[in-house]
Amino acid sequence: MTKTVHPLFLAAFAASLTLAASLHAAIPPAENLLPQDTMFVVTAPDFAGLRTAMHQSPQLLFWNDPAMKPFHDKFMDKWNDTIVAPLEKDLGVKLADFTALPQGQLTFAITQNGWSGTGDQLPGAVLLLDAKDNSDLLKTNLAALEKNWTDAGKSIRTETIRDVKFSIVPLSSNDVPASLAGMLPKSQPVSELGKETPPAKHGEIVIGQFESLLIVGNTIQAVEPIVEHLTGGSAPALNDNAVFAADKLAQFRDAPLYYGWFNAKTFFTVLSHIPQPEPNPDAPSPMPQIPWDKSLAASGAMGLKSASFSCRETVEGSQVNFFLSVPEADRTGVFKIIAAAPKDANPPLFVPADAVKFWRWRTDGQKDWAALETMIGSISPAGLSSLNAAIAMANAGAQQKDPSFDLRKNLLGNLGDDFISYAKAPAGTSIADLNNAPSIFLFASPNPELAILAVYNVASLIYGRQDATEPRDFLGKKIYSIALPTPRGMGAMAPARSLYLTTANGYVAMSSDSSIVENFLRSTGTPASPLRETAGLADAAQHIGGADGGLFGYENQREIMRAAFTLLKGQSDDAVGLGAMAALPKSFRDWMDFSLLPDYDQVSKYFYFSVFGGNTTVDGISFKAFAPRPPGLN
Repeated sequence: MTKTVHPLFLAAFAASLTLAASLHAAIPPAENLLPQDTMFVVTAPDFAGLRTAMHQSPQLLFWNDPAMKPFHDKFMDKWNDTIVAPLEKDLGVKLADFTALPQGQLTFAITQNGWSGTGDQLPGAVLLLDAKDNSDLLKTNLAALEKNWTDAGKSIRTETIRDVKFSIVPLSSNDVPASLAGMLPKSQPVSELGKETPPAKHGEIVIGQFESLLIVGNTIQAVEPIVEHLTGGSAPALNDNAVFAADKLAQFRDAPLYYGWFNAKTFFTVLSHIPQPEPNPDAPSPMPQIPWDKSLAASGAMGLKSASFSCRETVEGSQVNFFLSVPEADRTGVFKIIAAAPKDANPPLFVPADAVKFWRWRTDGQKDWAALETMIGSISPAGLSSLNAAIAMANAGAQQKDPSFDLRKNLLGNLGDDFISYAKAPAGTSIADLNNAPSIFLFASPNPELAILAVYNVASLIYGRQDATEPRDFLGKKIYSIALPTPRGMGAMAPARSLYLTTANGYVAMSSDSSIVENFLRSTGTPASPLRETAGLADAAQHIGGADGGLFGYENQREIMRAAFTLLKGQSDDAVGLGAMAALPKSFRDWMDFSLLPDYDQVSKYFYFSVFGGNTTVDGISFKAFAPRPPGLN
């Protein structure tokens, strides 16, 4: 008698098999696979998603535009002929068989792996690639690669870790494929006088597969923690690192396309314990030896816990975030200097709408200079003495005309908390115009009239212009000028240039272009169309947290690329007909034939503008950049 199986049982049984299969195939994320001592990791959690996003990015759409086909095809032909084909011949594989493999995570990491800065133990290097449904293809490709190595006479050995087989291939400089060897820099052994040069050490590459995951490392010890985590081991993982866990929650929780993390605390702690090398009497160093611990502490590196970045792509645009985990209580040296004050960093009204570049940094100049002197003095007292000697020399030179001149009082003690720079598009299409687009730098000062005279005196000494010239009046303001020396090798071909200085609205302004200085003075009275009212700028700024964090910047990439196309295509209106290509090496011109670029208007729709900003909190310093998707691509 045959019994009928209940349909619900069959459905439940099928569902359990499906669930078991999916659980079996799921590879944990990088933070659950890598060991707790990971020092650096960069990972794309979903490479298939990253590939899709990249194919829709403005950059790749631009690269694949039909108008770019002549330039694109010549570059790709050179790439395939010079790199791909020889490499495939050397390795005995088809690279196309490997490009489709990444479907899940693609991760590269550096682990401490017992590295202490001394001895022979090196950090571990690990590559993880999840092929997902391409698991069988991965297995086939690895078998073919191993066969090619065996046929080439490689002495491959195998080791097993928790039932996962690894092939270990010895490597030396002779094992680098000929197609790549020509591209790598040639290293020459350096022998120190009086000391024997140690023999070169050979490395190895460790390759294995667990289900759909490819595991590659530089030593068997480097891959052991990966296998343990894959097979149910309980050793601490990167996710158990408290610093990483905090950064993950704040920076990576919304699944970015890719992200990276650097364990600065571990790395710099190891460096700080590296002993100072013993002096060699046969080859004495002309420079004083500065111990690692001293320079790292003075620079502020010992207060940095971690550094991380992440990239996101949405229908609104592309965003990159960068974060330095350096708590306020531990913030010294460089990090104390770059930390912006939480103040308005919007473009002032005098910054015109036709500016193609702009940045504004709200930081206390006087405190930053004091921090810089402290850092230099802590690293090298001799370095601080040299700096003080240079200031004394500047004072002595300037005091020949003004006995009361004091650089520290007149300039360094006169720095404010606002630094600004902006630039305009080139005025013409000549090589000189394209290479010298009008730009201006400004800094706030409590006494700009005293500060400008200090800048003028110091600049006169630097450029060797001792003969004072009378400033000219412009709209009730004075414009000082200092003739700049001719660039070396340019001779009579170089146009005469000067440094122009002026003051207005509490700022000292300086530029090598007189027109932008005059426009600055005009706009401080009756502002023309300002940059801050540019369409879309305020909305873009909100993606990076606004412009009130003390640092804000803007780039008009559409106009910047217009000038770049003109220069690269050699379309300048110089009488000599000098194009950009003539200055490039022939080998480079064979790859990048810029004369094949299309007219810029055909591809300008792929470029728009971008903004960036910074913000400092008690936990650290963050920098963000956002590029709205060009309207023509929506």
